Amino acid sequence: MAGAIRGVLAATLLAFASLTHAAEPDCKGTLYLTLDTGNMRHAEAIAEILKKHQIKATFFVAQEKTLRGDMALDPSWGEFWKARVAEGHAFGSHTWRHGSFRKDEAGGRVSYRLMDGSHTQLDAEQICTELKKPDNRFAELTSRKLAPLWRAPGGRTTPRTLKAAEACGYRHVAWAPAGFLGDELPSETYPNEHLLKRALASVKDGDILMAHLGIWSRKDPFAPMLDPLIGGLKSKGFCFATIPTR
Repeated sequence: MAGAIRGVLAATLLAFASLTHAAEPDCKGTLYLTLDTGNMRHAEAIAEILKKHQIKATFFVAQEKTLRGDMALDPSWGEFWKARVAEGHAFGSHTWRHGSFRKDEAGGRVSYRLMDGSHTQLDAEQICTELKKPDNRFAELTSRKLAPLWRAPGGRTTPRTLKAAEACGYRHVAWAPAGFLGDELPSETYPNEHLLKRALASVKDGDILMAHLGIWSRKDPFAPMLDPLIGGLKSKGFCFATIPTR
């Protein structure tokens, strides 16, 4: 939770809060639903929910291990991603190895913690490579490049990381405090109904929402709650749009 909140960048939120060009005339506000890859357990179910409500989301993709034992950007997932492209969703980079940018180090490098717990250090060129590899792979799978957007795993960035990403053409996208839907939290202490009610009560115009296509740790998955959540937000007059690239 704390790591997620640290990932919120005030400048990003201010930029998106003022965007109304994507809203339909009868909208009382516009929301931006974003979905990070995770373990892909609920990828198909979430895609069906989006189709049911006829909304578009922004997916942030990384080469993460899935529940099937393959990786989210392997050719075995090509048809899934092609279908989402055809439906008109947007896509950004979530880094290749889904590591955590920990802190700026001496010599112009950034400490990068990998999923296996090991650490390495990246210079600006290597940071750019981490962002471009999902972009290149996605194009191989779908013939579509990613938007010039990225999200750091856990929302954790450093000044040097952001600068390197901007230099190679990627703008970071965080999320609103109310937009942290909580699908990473333990269901024993944050049950689905609690998270659903919290989001319906607190989400406001311009907020960026964040969830995953699958989470390893949560026993009672939140993903099915996206159906009543989207329905409830639409009934309150909200429309949904993809993250603008400018």
